[in-house]
Amino acid sequence: QVQLVESGGGLVQAGGSLRLSCAASDGTIRTYAMGWFRQAPGQEREFVAGITWNGDSTIYADSVRGRFTISRDNAKKTLYLQMNSLKPEDTAVYSCVTCVGKRCTAVVLRGQGTQVTVSL
Repeated sequence: QVQLVESGGGLVQAGGSLRLSCAASDGTIRTYAMGWFRQAPGQEREFVAGITWNGDSTIYADSVRGRFTISRDNAKKTLYLQMNSLKPEDTAVYSCVTCVGKRCTAVVLRGQGTQVTVSL
């Protein structure tokens, strides 16, 4: 079974940057759209960003548009999320998914997640 493993989370000060990676165990992910979700303590999981199977189209939540960039490298079987100008409200567990369509309304597979903490 395909597995998704996130990395790159950590503690950063407000205004800083982090780059998350999501490595897949095999190349079947190239047939799927992919995305990032996040969940803060006590809150619902929310969609952050999505990308089509070939990377030609992306979509972002209003809260991160202009600060975050999603990308993928199918040859490396890896999804990325570049996060700039981080805010304390970005603190959450970030997980990557394979999904149907870049809006990821139907999730196929989800990783375990990586913690991102943004301090003042």
